[in-house]
Amino acid sequence: MRVFVAGGTGAIGRRLVPRLVARGHQVTATTTSAAKLGLLKQFGADGVVMDGLDAVTVGETVATAQPDVIVHQMAVVSGEKADIKHPDRWFNTTNRLRAEGTDHLLAAAEATGVTHFVARSTGIANGIREGGWVKTEEDPLDPEERTTARETAEAVRHLEEVIVTAGGAALRYGGLYGPYVVDERVELVRRRQFPLVGAGTGHFSWVHLDDAVNATVLAVEQKAHGVFNLVDDEPAPVSEWLPYLAECTGAKRPRRVPRRLGRLLAGEAAVTMMTEGRGFSNAKAKRELGWELRYPSWRQGFREGLA
Repeated sequence: MRVFVAGGTGAIGRRLVPRLVARGHQVTATTTSAAKLGLLKQFGADGVVMDGLDAVTVGETVATAQPDVIVHQMAVVSGEKADIKHPDRWFNTTNRLRAEGTDHLLAAAEATGVTHFVARSTGIANGIREGGWVKTEEDPLDPEERTTARETAEAVRHLEEVIVTAGGAALRYGGLYGPYVVDERVELVRRRQFPLVGAGTGHFSWVHLDDAVNATVLAVEQKAHGVFNLVDDEPAPVSEWLPYLAECTGAKRPRRVPRRLGRLLAGEAAVTMMTEGRGFSNAKAKRELGWELRYPSWRQGFREGLA
């Protein structure tokens, strides 16, 4: 297939693009920096500079590529200053890419006749905070109405709604980790800026970067439709994974703080996430995509995948 990867030099993109090329697909991949075009060429892709927030540029770039499928991987989390206390501020540009960027790509797809679309969503600890600790794709995401992550929740919900309505697949990646490319939360742990709040009962879901890429390839090649939780087999409370992550990355043991102090230090959104967060089940992705994980548990993955 002719595959258009919007965001080809990010954490997922730089592993996804060469994987798609190796499987025989013709790949056009975008970057926001001309300095990274050489990297895309090295991967075997046709590289192009594109601003995902510019509707005209997006439309022209997609029209030139004439793809069979568009893969939306645009995000700039690593380029934004980590701000756990104000997640909407932290993920501001990424949220615009989830909302405006998705709309621009879908408009370009419609204009060009592209019928298959795969997009990056998130499924870490943002399941609806009621009932059990582990959520499926049938459960809604939490709206974060009373926290500073409300705009982030709205952007994710918008992305999933428009992608599924268009007949595409929204892939909810768990917390990403892997050698050389780590999730921003891992960096916060290394800097002891991710405290253990209260009893740490909130559940998280994680996924190794390469497992996430493998699932994405399956979604592309199988023309998957709907929402898929791409997480490992073991959603777990913060009280279990956080100290273990610190140990595996050579960091000091996380500070433990009461909820009241946690609100002052990390903000309401972080406290809610660490005490009430819900993780996700990967049963649907395994069943419908035939997805097999190299790292079925963060216990093995943190120890081996962050070495």
